[in-house]
Amino acid sequence: MESTGVYTPFSRQELIPKAERLEVKLKGGNLSIGIPKEVHLQEKRVCLNPDAVQVLVTNGHEITVESGAGEGANYSDNEYSEAGAKISYDQKEVYSKPIVLKVNPLTDREIEMLNPDSFLVSTVQINMQTRTYFEKLSAKKTTAIGFEFIRDTHGYLPIVRLLSEIAGTASILLAGELLSNTNGGNGILMGGVAGIRPTEVVILGGGTVGEYASKAALGLGASVRVFDDSLSRLRRLQTDLGVRVSTSMLDPKELAKSLKRCDVAIGALRGEVRTPCVVTEKMVKNMKPGAVIIDLSIDNGGCFETSEITTLDNPIVIKHGVIHYGVANITSRVARTATKAMSNFFMPYLLKIANEGGFERVVKSDMGLREGVYLFHGRVTNQQISEWFDLNFHDINLLIV
Repeated sequence: MESTGVYTPFSRQELIPKAERLEVKLKGGNLSIGIPKEVHLQEKRVCLNPDAVQVLVTNGHEITVESGAGEGANYSDNEYSEAGAKISYDQKEVYSKPIVLKVNPLTDREIEMLNPDSFLVSTVQINMQTRTYFEKLSAKKTTAIGFEFIRDTHGYLPIVRLLSEIAGTASILLAGELLSNTNGGNGILMGGVAGIRPTEVVILGGGTVGEYASKAALGLGASVRVFDDSLSRLRRLQTDLGVRVSTSMLDPKELAKSLKRCDVAIGALRGEVRTPCVVTEKMVKNMKPGAVIIDLSIDNGGCFETSEITTLDNPIVIKHGVIHYGVANITSRVARTATKAMSNFFMPYLLKIANEGGFERVVKSDMGLREGVYLFHGRVTNQQISEWFDLNFHDINLLIV
């Protein structure tokens, strides 16, 4: 520069400080979400409660709720309306929204009402589906996200964990009801009292469901034994419970002995594709008459050979004198609690999706949400579904490039 006598290859203009340029994320604009009324398996849960709707509406998003959608969880149309939602009496209008948020998978009629290129967020319940279900969604070029596949930043399944906590606790309270005389049980009080041996509970699975079932059973004073095929899971369970409970690997002989003595058996095992069936019909035959089986993994195949899917209206079947409970959506028994839990997840997640540019942009940046996508514009992107139903698999990492 001439004024200082110092040589520089830059001109005076180039050396003048300039404003810093920061990356500005492209916003996806306002979301338009349809929340239909559930009609499948007496479902009572709903994905968003009025409080969550109010937050979303305040942030500029449009929520359309089908009339009566919240009744099962004791939320009235008026509460949703006061929160800013539009109450629709036209089911087609709700399903015509760009984003459809519901608990259960769609029926054939509901799929027909979807607009092409819609975003569907729901459960998949793979064991209860057919190839045709995925083919019909594919024909609509739907982008579908399954609750049970979404992962968080730590690699966990957040919605599955939320509902598993509720299911585990509810299963013990339900078992207490089924053991009573009024429900065909042996008239046993869950837990027991002074001078009487405690109720014996066998829990298959040391995951989240097993953990919360154990906590509830121990809290009532029951004797608990947990079986699992993973030593590390059993060690973690001991640590998380903070008390020493009897644990065992899934040894058929040990399992048969425990089932023969127990009053309640809770099935909480999960498998990669299907739940392993570890309790044979012979083991069930040797159980006490009036004992109770609650198979919480029934939606994934079940871990008792004798269990079958039942409904909230007709929840039990009796086989070999043993009461079997096989309701796939057990958390619908406590629909308000389950709805609040799901709202706690979906409300901030939907705000994040809107702020970061919409579903497709978040799918590119959020590995956990990407794991949840099983259909991307009609193409199957979940290998498990692809193999199970013999559908062409497409790597989502290649599709989003």
